[in-house]
Amino acid sequence: MVDEEILGKAYDTRLMKRLIKYLKPYKWHVVLGIFLSVIVSGMEAVRPWFTKYAVDTNIANNDKQGLLITAVAFLGLLVFRGMVQYASAYLTQWIGQKTIYDLRMQIFTHLQNLSIKYFDSNPIGRLITRVTNDVEVLNEMFSSGIVMVFSDVFTIIGILWFMFSMSWELALLSLSVLPLLFYGTFLFRKKAREAYREVRLQIARINTFMQEHITGMIVDQIFNREKKSHEKFSDINASHRDANIKSIFYYALFYPGVDLIGAIAIGLIIWYAGIDALKGSLTIGTVIAFFQFNEMFWRPIRDLSEKYNIMQTAMASSERIFKLLDDQSVIANPVSPVSLEKVRGEIEFRNVWFAYIGEDWVLKNVSFKINPGETAAFVGHTGAGKTSIINLICRFYEFQRGEIFIDGTDIRAINKEDLRKQMAIVLQDVFLFSGDIKSNINLGNDDISMDRIKAAARVVGANRFIEKMPNQYDEEVKERGATLSVGQKQLISFARALAVHPKILILDEATSSIDTETEILIQQAIKKLLQGRTSIVIAHRLSTIQRANKIIVMHKGEIREMGTHQELLAMEGIYYKLYKLQYKEQESKLN
Repeated sequence: MVDEEILGKAYDTRLMKRLIKYLKPYKWHVVLGIFLSVIVSGMEAVRPWFTKYAVDTNIANNDKQGLLITAVAFLGLLVFRGMVQYASAYLTQWIGQKTIYDLRMQIFTHLQNLSIKYFDSNPIGRLITRVTNDVEVLNEMFSSGIVMVFSDVFTIIGILWFMFSMSWELALLSLSVLPLLFYGTFLFRKKAREAYREVRLQIARINTFMQEHITGMIVDQIFNREKKSHEKFSDINASHRDANIKSIFYYALFYPGVDLIGAIAIGLIIWYAGIDALKGSLTIGTVIAFFQFNEMFWRPIRDLSEKYNIMQTAMASSERIFKLLDDQSVIANPVSPVSLEKVRGEIEFRNVWFAYIGEDWVLKNVSFKINPGETAAFVGHTGAGKTSIINLICRFYEFQRGEIFIDGTDIRAINKEDLRKQMAIVLQDVFLFSGDIKSNINLGNDDISMDRIKAAARVVGANRFIEKMPNQYDEEVKERGATLSVGQKQLISFARALAVHPKILILDEATSSIDTETEILIQQAIKKLLQGRTSIVIAHRLSTIQRANKIIVMHKGEIREMGTHQELLAMEGIYYKLYKLQYKEQESKLN
């Protein structure tokens, strides 16, 4: 949340150079946009000249035909200006949309490549804000900022040129109020900056609160906390409202203030023109033109003040985005990777040490070997290091010491994508995507045919409930599989894992939420399926792993025992105690 408070400079050269790179693919579009904005600015500045000419030349000389020609020419100018302005506005918005599309894709690709360790310490809501809110702020800068600034600047230059060419005295008189404007703008920027920081902070608080309480809605409802949560959100929402009202207050003062300063300039022009009219040196057309110039002059100045706010927020958003893009929490692929061909599924750990933070070791000097086609089970208390072993095999994390081999090849010499192609994993907490059942089994892999999807579902018994649904495999799956039971979601995840025909199958508490009858069916299916495959099973229920070729007992990050079910019982060690404890629990439930 601290990141959300930082606004940074209104202009940072280092950040701007990086942002400009996103415009390089569209540099000719930008050049064209600037050119069109210059044309619009020029035609904007020339409008009062037509008024002066019509009054001082056509009307003063009673030239009706000339007045008609001037009016038609002026109408043609406005029509042409409207067409060019439309093209300019469309082009600048097109540039903005193209650049933010590229930027969003870069951020999303970078997020996909980051290691799981990065997501352990960065809230999801904050990352979503980077891809949505912060990128949208940059869209304003790309579409309404960079190109349109040229339009405002050239409009001011054009107006000043015409003003001084008509009457340098009236021009200087009109500009005499600029010190008031600069002082007012300075105060506005300072106050608006403080107000915007507060708004930004309150938005972050709302996002964080909403994400947390929508995710935990079931806890709110089951413990009757709706009223408490409502009151807390009401306070946060009220703070956000007050911060916005404060921000609006400064805008409400600034814009009328600019108009007041413009009115003072008009008053000065009338006063001076009235005195000078007695001498006859000023024409009526010139005075009317200056009224128009004065009105037009303050509009781009107000716009530039708005551009300042856009630039300020864009600098802050870009700093947060680049901080994400510069994060190198990535498990890099080897420069010269070793290709995996005809994987047998042999897994070996040699003296592996691993810690998530510093030297707080989760795994200590772990060594074991799983032969091709074997089923190895890992057991132990929560926090013993079982899941960490899976994380290292899949290269979700980088281990600090030791070596891990697949078929005798160090996994650090293998491309992560090639390594993970050989594996499938079923987790206890199943994640399903919005879509349909079919797409949640093949995960968009066109190589997995409909026949393979159905075969995988049939093996794990998922076809029993899928084929009872109205649309069967095309049945819609809501967000996170909300309309499916826990057991149904796990069966789908089983089918998902089996559909890829993995050489290594990993089950992390995969049957913990499935009823006994379904578990028996799955165990029977897995027994047939795992022939010729290496499998790793993590389970708390020891009854599910008794037939494993090898059971490895973990305790406080170390391997304490290893052997078959019968061998470990004969040792009467940790495994024996765990087994007896569960046996007594089952007996007490039956009694």
